[in-house]
Amino acid sequence: RLLSEDETVAGQPAHVWVAAVMAELSSLPNVRVMPRTTVTGAYDQGTYGALERVSAHMARPAPGLPRACFWRIAARRAVLAAGALERPVAFAGNDRPGVMMASALRSYLHRWGVVPGRSAVVFGNTDDAQRTARDLVAAGVHVAAMVDPRPDAPEVAGVPTYRGAVVTGTSGGRQGVEAVTLRLEDGREERLAADTLAVSGGWNPTVHLTCHMNGRPVWREDIAAFVPAEGAVPGLAPAGACAGVFSTRGCLEAGARAAAEALADLGRRSPAAEVPESEDAPYRLRPLWAVEGKGRAWLDFQNDVTVKDVKLAARENYRSVEHMKRYTTQGMAPDQGKSSNVAALAVLADATGRAIPDTGTTTFRPPYVPVPIAAMGAGAQGEGFAPVRHTTSHAASRARGAPMIEAGLWYRPSYFPKGDEGWEAACRREARMVREAVGVADVSTLGKIDVQGADAARFLDFVYANTFSTLKPGRVRYGLMLREDGHVMDDGTTARLAEDHFVTTTTTAAAGEVMAHLEWVRQGLCPDWDVRLVSVTEQWAQFAVAGPKSAELLDGLIDGGLDKSAWPFMSCGPVTVQGIAGRLFRISFSGEEGYEIALPARYGAALFDALLSRAEALGGGPYGMEALNALRVEKGFITHAEIHGRTTAFDIGMGRMVSAKSDCIGKAAASREGLSGDDREQLVGFRPVEAGVAMSAGAHVFAEGAEAVRENDQGYVTSVAPSVAFGGWLALGFLRDGRARHGETVVLVDHLRGTRVRATVQEPVQYDPEGGRLRG
Repeated sequence: RLLSEDETVAGQPAHVWVAAVMAELSSLPNVRVMPRTTVTGAYDQGTYGALERVSAHMARPAPGLPRACFWRIAARRAVLAAGALERPVAFAGNDRPGVMMASALRSYLHRWGVVPGRSAVVFGNTDDAQRTARDLVAAGVHVAAMVDPRPDAPEVAGVPTYRGAVVTGTSGGRQGVEAVTLRLEDGREERLAADTLAVSGGWNPTVHLTCHMNGRPVWREDIAAFVPAEGAVPGLAPAGACAGVFSTRGCLEAGARAAAEALADLGRRSPAAEVPESEDAPYRLRPLWAVEGKGRAWLDFQNDVTVKDVKLAARENYRSVEHMKRYTTQGMAPDQGKSSNVAALAVLADATGRAIPDTGTTTFRPPYVPVPIAAMGAGAQGEGFAPVRHTTSHAASRARGAPMIEAGLWYRPSYFPKGDEGWEAACRREARMVREAVGVADVSTLGKIDVQGADAARFLDFVYANTFSTLKPGRVRYGLMLREDGHVMDDGTTARLAEDHFVTTTTTAAAGEVMAHLEWVRQGLCPDWDVRLVSVTEQWAQFAVAGPKSAELLDGLIDGGLDKSAWPFMSCGPVTVQGIAGRLFRISFSGEEGYEIALPARYGAALFDALLSRAEALGGGPYGMEALNALRVEKGFITHAEIHGRTTAFDIGMGRMVSAKSDCIGKAAASREGLSGDDREQLVGFRPVEAGVAMSAGAHVFAEGAEAVRENDQGYVTSVAPSVAFGGWLALGFLRDGRARHGETVVLVDHLRGTRVRATVQEPVQYDPEGGRLRG
């Protein structure tokens, strides 16, 4: 605001002082200055949204430069110095071109050197209006009158002052003002020739950001305006004009004080700030919202809402401020009530016989300024669109020549080639290695959510289809999570580390979705339960060790060795590796005896190297996603290829997992007609009739002899993989009434690839259905 005022700060013109301060800030290595940027919203945990206007103002922007960029800023402490907005006064004809805010005239005059008109009338109820008159006179502009409703208004040298008077209207064509009509203190009217009318109804502190977390502003009678409520946004301290301080000196002092308090909260010392000498005039006003007169008096210039509209809303019993807003559309335009809101509230309060604070304010919501959707996507291409996430074993995997594939933004090794091996040869070799010796795979990308609290078990019973409250500490259980509509959302294992402490595992791709779902359930459906959640996916490096020699490998790695009898299938507990505390889980996704060992992520790279060194000494080594997929297809284990959002627990053969004793999310919906029964497509396995023939995921299933058209479609293939246990290829998919059709021959048709394969329908679990191998 100092750029628009004729003031001195520290004995020099204000704009010179501003330039010096900006230059100093820009030169500091620990300061980022973000010009042309507006904070648009305040959110939880010190997060703020901000819109930067990058190139929209440039005549010839550089190629590829976005017009705008949306920032997310996280701050432990913040000082809000958002200033204040001058408010208009409603009177007849106040929307005519040439009627301007008094502060706008000063901006044209001092910042851009533009004279808005040849002859001006200044109308205001604050000393700011006198400032405008003085500055116009000093610039050589003729000021026809100073109109002030206050009986004790100060005079402006050389300007006729009309105390106790108000402007009742303007006249002129569509192009601008030609004359201004006054109503004097004694009731007489006077008409003055002028082509510019400067209006000031006082100032509204910019409280919007402080209301974005359900805070409500507080009315201050001395300034006739709302100010932020104390502590409305945790960690945010309003200072200066946005807190109701309306002098330059007061604003500078408030800013220095807020900065010192913020630094003290952060445990940092700061030297006492020396506040420069500056203007410290008191802020005096007489509230004036609207002037009675003939013609439409505008409150909201963007949505064309008048004083009459607000009074009509009150007569129609739209007395609530929120109802009035929707009845009149006041404050709904891009302005969002910044200039019109308080005056409209005052008119509503008067029409309903209430005080302004009793009338209240409308709800200020983000964004504070309009945000183009394109700004939120600025730079969203390549890694800017999908950030790359690397595991702790990434460098070692690349060093072994592993091609990487993306899964849930994580990059995981597809396979580890030896010599000139292609993917299929490497996949078969790695899968055979796991079946016969031992393999190591990085599974750190699986979502890991720490669940703690006295109601943690009760919470898990509610969000999972099966029961976890009966799980004993030191044990692991497989769980199935349903959406509210009864369809499967995710699956995974949950380990109970203590009575009130669980770690639940999600699939890689659904980790964020599941975390958001659980947090919504905790806050929205059971807010009074004693349970807390935190994602710890990135905090742990976790590796699967699978195969008949997996226990032997870990026995030489874990401090004190590994006693298999103390680690039955689906058990868990603490271990140490060279004194480093970690966790061990006896679980398997391969169908072989398997374990997952986890250490803090900073030890992940070293742990991977140690595991591979021991595995290779036992005839094993690393295995990638292709082998992992082949092993799980043989065992009939599902992934999101099968639980893709349209399948139910019944479809995947897990209907009995839905607890009959307790209620859970999705249970009632899952029992709806049509979500179970013979007409549903059910999970099955497929094996080609002709040995060695490859199948393709996405192929559709048809009965033998049936034409391969949509009307005859009976299912589809979800996953395919080369098989070590049976040779050739295996697949998983869905077939109508599939569990009753094992042994039947069907035709798999892939119209896209132009393939047609005869296959027999199998149990989904085609390898070791009794589970003897994984139990060791």
